[in-house]
Amino acid sequence: MTTTAAASNSVLITAALKCRRILASKIILVPYARHLVPKYNQWMQNTELQFLTGSEPLSLTEEYAMYESWTADTNKCTFIVLDRAAYEAQSEGQVADEEREIASMVGDVNFYVLDTEEGIAEIEIMIAEPSARGRGFGKEAALVMMQFGHQMAKVQKYEAKIKISNEQSQKLFAGYFGFREVSRSAVFGEITYEADLTGECQLKELFAGVQVQHQLLG
Repeated sequence: MTTTAAASNSVLITAALKCRRILASKIILVPYARHLVPKYNQWMQNTELQFLTGSEPLSLTEEYAMYESWTADTNKCTFIVLDRAAYEAQSEGQVADEEREIASMVGDVNFYVLDTEEGIAEIEIMIAEPSARGRGFGKEAALVMMQFGHQMAKVQKYEAKIKISNEQSQKLFAGYFGFREVSRSAVFGEITYEADLTGECQLKELFAGVQVQHQLLG
């Protein structure tokens, strides 16, 4: 009986769970798809983004291989962040939907399961387009993604690793989302924050105000 209960509470990321669009006020989250890889690869040639995300530059061929790995990984859920106004400004039917998505891409958001049984996942948000920063896209995308992971995949605790120099993201997670600092690493130059959703917390209160529409794909 104990084993069955634990299994029923485990974090579960299925292909069907990833196969949807999530529409919010300012942004649309869409699955990371093959036609989006070249623009993502262009973003990740930027040294600032490499530093903030702890990434290494990849060739386009390597990026496609990474995309395949992420897609198949049942512990990782990745969505591309679209500027909703930019997406909807392009005439439907006159511009191919893939082209509309590419043109309105501004970043990505994902969570990676660290402990399936305990329901612990790491949340990551990146707004790659400089013109899209400071407009609330990252705040909304991260909040929508964390609500999605909690309600649909049973995530019970989120961790966020943020560079010590990245004060804006620290304010977002610690100040707005209510994450608490749990450790600092001088070696990696980052702070680890967490939010526990098993009890009352600021993040759960924010979830109550989130209004989204899910569109199932395929």
